[in-house]
Amino acid sequence: MSFLVSLLVLSALIFFHELGHYYAARLMGVNVQVFSIGFGRKIASFYKWGTEWKIALIPLGGYVKMKGQDDTDPTKKSYDEDSYNVKTPLQKIFILLAGPIANFVLAFVLYFIIALGGPNILSPVIGKVVKDSPAFVAGLKTDDTIRSINGVAISTWKEMAEIIEMSNGSLDLEIQRAGFIEHIVLTPAITETTNMFNEVIQKKMIGIGSAGVSHKLELTPSETLSYATQQTIFASTMIFTGLKKLIVGEVPAKELGGVISIVKLTSDATDAGWMSVLFFAALISVNLGVLNLLPIPALDGGHIMFNLYELLFKREVSEAIMIKLTIAGWVILFSLMGLGVYNDINRLMG
Repeated sequence: MSFLVSLLVLSALIFFHELGHYYAARLMGVNVQVFSIGFGRKIASFYKWGTEWKIALIPLGGYVKMKGQDDTDPTKKSYDEDSYNVKTPLQKIFILLAGPIANFVLAFVLYFIIALGGPNILSPVIGKVVKDSPAFVAGLKTDDTIRSINGVAISTWKEMAEIIEMSNGSLDLEIQRAGFIEHIVLTPAITETTNMFNEVIQKKMIGIGSAGVSHKLELTPSETLSYATQQTIFASTMIFTGLKKLIVGEVPAKELGGVISIVKLTSDATDAGWMSVLFFAALISVNLGVLNLLPIPALDGGHIMFNLYELLFKREVSEAIMIKLTIAGWVILFSLMGLGVYNDINRLMG
């Protein structure tokens, strides 16, 4: 069941990505010959609106084949009126950008649906108190609820952590303990920890862990839009930052994940409920959008790079260079996919 959900989620995200390309191409007057979900041998297909719509055996991607565009052989071109090749660089860039944009829009819609359903968020309830930490010395205990810091009301664990991290000097914590309100004054300490990229960093902390208690966010219509926007921007920024750190070596290559990780994480999300599946689907959708913007010739970003060259220098990239870069792009892409699967297997084997 979990594998089936993973397959459906991934296929749906790929479908929306390719649908973006499809509608943009049709809008620009380009004939779309094939719309495929998956690669390899055809499992099922039908013909409609001048396009062959098909599902292929290997569900690890998809593509739209436009007239005059063939990634497997860049020399195959057509200069008919309804061909991709006769369009201006800006029109081609519009078609290429439409896929990633569709992923970002889909992520926004999914986050919006999550917001309407009332997303769960960690409450500021203390679980573990680290021995000899500022919290331990000041007398904070497990199950204490932090209600405010320096008079600022606190409703989520995230709000509390951000105030502590940005603080200067001592903090006045109003806590609720066994039905009574108490005030505790303490000073955060610079502590070594790890961030979401597994990097060792130093930040101001007081030495507490979450009890894992959560509550639903009740959002107004404007807050719902704000939540969806903020989550989409946050996910995009996080993935862009992670890629940059991976490229410059700040994050080790072993952190890269592949399709097995996607199946595993989707499986865990399924066990946690459909809200978690939607949240994870939104994150993967942003991931697809960002990754396809990379300037690798086999991806949308690579084709955008070629068209920017043509726009700036008023001439196309030579066929010889195009072929070499396309081959190099496929090598890079398959190498990254292979590394991701290799890392996934290593994690499964411990």
